[in-house]
This record gives sequence, structure tokens and C-alpha cells, in this order.
Amino acid sequence: MDKKKKGPQCSFCGKTDKEVRFLLKGDKAFICDLCILESSRAVADMGGIPHPEDMPRRQSNPVAQPPAVPFTIKTPKEIKEFLDQYVIGQDVAKKILSVAVYNHYKRITNQVVNLDDVEIEKSNIILIGETGTGKTLLAKTIAKLLHVPFAIADATVFTEAGYVGEDVESIITRLLQNCNYNVADAEKGIVFVDEIDKIARKSENQSITRDVSGEGVQQSLLKLFEGSEILVPPQGGRKHPEQKMIKVDTKNILFICGGSFDGLANMISRRMNTHAIGFNVNQQEQEDKKNNILQYASAQDLKRFGLIPELLGRLPIISSLSPLDAPMLKSILLTPKNSLIKQYSKLFELEHIKLTVEETVLDFIVEKALEYKLGARGLRSMCESILTEAMYDTPGTKVKHVTINLSYAQNIFNKHAHTLTNYTYS
Repeated sequence: MDKKKKGPQCSFCGKTDKEVRFLLKGDKAFICDLCILESSRAVADMGGIPHPEDMPRRQSNPVAQPPAVPFTIKTPKEIKEFLDQYVIGQDVAKKILSVAVYNHYKRITNQVVNLDDVEIEKSNIILIGETGTGKTLLAKTIAKLLHVPFAIADATVFTEAGYVGEDVESIITRLLQNCNYNVADAEKGIVFVDEIDKIARKSENQSITRDVSGEGVQQSLLKLFEGSEILVPPQGGRKHPEQKMIKVDTKNILFICGGSFDGLANMISRRMNTHAIGFNVNQQEQEDKKNNILQYASAQDLKRFGLIPELLGRLPIISSLSPLDAPMLKSILLTPKNSLIKQYSKLFELEHIKLTVEETVLDFIVEKALEYKLGARGLRSMCESILTEAMYDTPGTKVKHVTINLSYAQNIFNKHAHTLTNYTYS
């Protein structure tokens, strides 16, 4: 080593800071950039980390792309059988949804032979049904079966571009977030747009003023539903010119829209003349029509309700969900894999307590749910009301068994919950 050299020197090769690009200082020692490269190459040769020159270049995409997750296609019957484990009833909607999803993913994976350059277009779906009939649960369950990214968006928060509120592109941002920003996975995902009926325009006539949260949003959804390359901000929020965007192609994203469409039943009734009178009128048939009038919904009815024709053209599959009757509500309490009684039993089981709910209590819960017209969602609120006192009192005690009887449940709904301790426990 040349003793005449002045200044800091590399402790390995002896070069000064003027002969190399940089020197890293350690504890009474230095190392230059050249020795760092040589060291990393030696480690790579011994089976360690790869040499920097052999590593792939960093992508320009602002978000790293993890590997895509493969998914398997199920036949329509297999899809429906899986839905039956989680959703009670709604057989017609399940069949329509199963066929639509199967055809959609068969189209993506090119399992259909492309003869004569026939290009199969995707078919988005619109589900019509009262609140609590299982619209969101159907979409969630299908996404769970296929192992594809799934996102739920509420149409009521969207506004036309340039106004306060969320842009429709934020739907895709949610989908990207749910699959760790893997664009390839997101482009095969499922998006459920809830409350689609809330963006209906106020009248069937063309509006002469801005409808920033109604007709304007429907027009913004057109390119999203049909399939186009859109640019979305990686962290969500509003777009600004200097922000790096992620490009997502929506042509293979399946959109399922759902809504209760309050008032649509009256429009269908007027069209079908369900109030017919006379000696030859089948009263039972008329009554059945009234009880499940939404099954006769058509694109023309939805257009009259306030959805623009261009949007309806991109939602070609229309399916309705029937109202839930007492036997269906009781099955929801007991039968599905994630039924409410099984969920609450599991909560008590975690405290080493066995929960027993008497049959009469289940009938009472169903009766109240029908009375309040809240569908399956009403069942959970009833269960919460009845079991709150027991879930408050028993943890941390020596109680091993809790039995809920009818008198206790009835007292809960007679506004005397604050004085109740008469559920049976042991």
C-alpha cells in the first residue's frame, strides 16, 4: 500500500476517495464501490444473493406486481351447489348467475374454440330484489368459490367527474387494493355495484340540467362496464396531472349490479294489470304475481324507472330475487355453513359455554323479521337484541350452558331488557 497517499483509503484495495466513486465508512475502516461489487459477485458465486448486474431492472409501474393467483373454472352445477351451502332459496337467480359466471370465465380462459373469428362478449348482470334477499351474498360467495379478487362499491357515493364525491374509477382502485395491486389478477375480478337504483334519473325525459349523482354517473359507468383501458390513481382519491397512474383493462372484469328498485313493482303491476277483476280471473295466480312481481321485470321497466338505455345495454342479464318467507328465514337461521345460530354458538363456544336456543324462539325471531320487513338482515338484529344480555353477563364466569326461552325473547321486545336476568343458565 502506498504510504504517500493522503486522505481516506479503501481498507481492501487501498484506493483513495478520488480514485473511486464513493467510500463507505465503517468502524475504523473504509470500503469502496468497486470492492462492494466484487464482494457481491463472490457471494453470488457461493449460492447467495444474485449479483446486482444480473438482477432484473425495476419496473416503471409505481406498484410492484406480485405473481398472479390462478383460479379454477367450475361448471354451472358446481357453482350452484356451492351457492346452496351459503344462500337459502333463490334457485332461479342462482342458475342465471351460475351460467353467466361460467360463460364469462370460460371466455377469459379461451376454453371455447374460436371458430370463424367469433368474439364472445361479456355479459354483466343486474340483480333486482328487496333488501336482505341475498344480492350481495350471492356475489361474495361466487368470488370466494373462484378465488378471484372481489370488490363492493356503493353507487350512491359517485358523482360526475369534476364534482365533489368519488369518481367511478375508484371502483377499480378498490379491486386493486384487494389483490395487492396485481393488475393481472384485478383484470379477472368481480365487482359488485350496490344501490344501482339510487343513481336513476328523476324522470324518463332527457334532463336539461346537470344530474351529477344520477344520469351523469350512469354515463360515466358506460365505458367501465363495456370494457376499456382506464387510468386509476394507485392510492385512490382524485386524479391530478402529475400523479402516476395504473392502467387497467376492464374488458374481463365481471360487473354485478344490485338494487331494491323501490317503486318498480308498481310499474310492473300496471303493465301486467294484476288488479284484473271478473268471473274468469284466477285469484290465486293474481296473488302469486303480486307476491313476486319483480320476477317479471324487463329492460323496459328499468328504463321507465330511470336507468338510461345505454347502461341497460351493458347489463344484458336481468335476474330477480324472490321475497323471503317464514320457512326460508328459519332455514337462514339454521342451515347455511355460516348460519346465524352457528355463528353465535361459536362465540359462546370460545368462552367454553354451550348455547341452546329453543325452537319457539326461532319462530318468534322469524315472525318479527317478517313484521319489520328487513329480510335476512333483520334476523341478525333480532339475534343481537336477544343475546346481548347473555353475551354481557356470562364471559369470565363459571357458566357452562345458556338456554334462551320464549318468555325471555318476548320480554326483550317489550322494552324490558334492562331488568332481565331470566334466561336460563347453568
